[in-house]
Amino acid sequence: MKRVNFPKLMLVLGLLFIYLPMVILVIYSFNASKLVTVWGGWSLKWYVGLQDNTQLIGAVLRSLEIACYTAIAAVALGTMAAFVLTRVTHFKGRTLFGGLVTAPLVMPEVITGLSLLLLFVAMAQLIGWPEQRGLLTIWIAHTTFCSAYVAVVVSARLRELDLSIEEAAMDLGAKPWKVFFLITIPMIAPSLAAGGMMSFALSLDDLVLASFVSGPGATTLPMEVFSAVRLGVKPEINAVASLILLTVSLVTFLVWFFARRAERARKSALRQAMEGSTNSDQYSGPDSRRDPSQVHAIS
Repeated sequence: MKRVNFPKLMLVLGLLFIYLPMVILVIYSFNASKLVTVWGGWSLKWYVGLQDNTQLIGAVLRSLEIACYTAIAAVALGTMAAFVLTRVTHFKGRTLFGGLVTAPLVMPEVITGLSLLLLFVAMAQLIGWPEQRGLLTIWIAHTTFCSAYVAVVVSARLRELDLSIEEAAMDLGAKPWKVFFLITIPMIAPSLAAGGMMSFALSLDDLVLASFVSGPGATTLPMEVFSAVRLGVKPEINAVASLILLTVSLVTFLVWFFARRAERARKSALRQAMEGSTNSDQYSGPDSRRDPSQVHAIS
């Protein structure tokens, strides 16, 4: 009797548990029936009907816009915080600063959302800004939340870097800011991309923070879906979710493809450089360092 490979079995079950609901969602997005749980045949009418559902499409566009801005801002702020935590080792309040940076990771989103809501209300009363809650306040809240994740990811990468490369560049006369942009940033580019994609996904998925700090006309996709689910899942929601899954999958595939091609190019260039150095060492053997008269005498 053939023994069951337990690790492979658990891997298959885990993948099915994660991805099987997504496959079912995509299949039911082509359901012709208005009842989500009743199969009525294959149809594309829910995808076609999205053109007339301006409320849902507007929520999708707002969520994508906020997610893009959040990813950019979170990568910038998180990278700066990670650089301070890893490179500036001694300054007053370093422990407090590290705790504040990572606090959103362990703090419940309800507490964070309520705190930001009270902050925006107090600022509006004191300085008159923001006049009303909307896309800007959602972007600020998402950036505050996602920067902590980027800081953790980038900090782990910065601690693994070889400082001798940066020190060599500064010994050759490069300014610190030039070393940071031309040497450090390219070396931590994968972690920046990972932090940006994570921030985009967290912002696109967030419901709690957006519910606290949003205002009229600033409904995001999770808020729209949550309000619609109370009355029952509509087939249009399945269609929108399938389109988002398709877009995310394509973007992930393109990032993986270009990263793999860049890695292959880097390995090829390194291999050629090593072969060139080996050939030069062969040509510069012991005989090449002899005096020409000695070589003539030997011949």
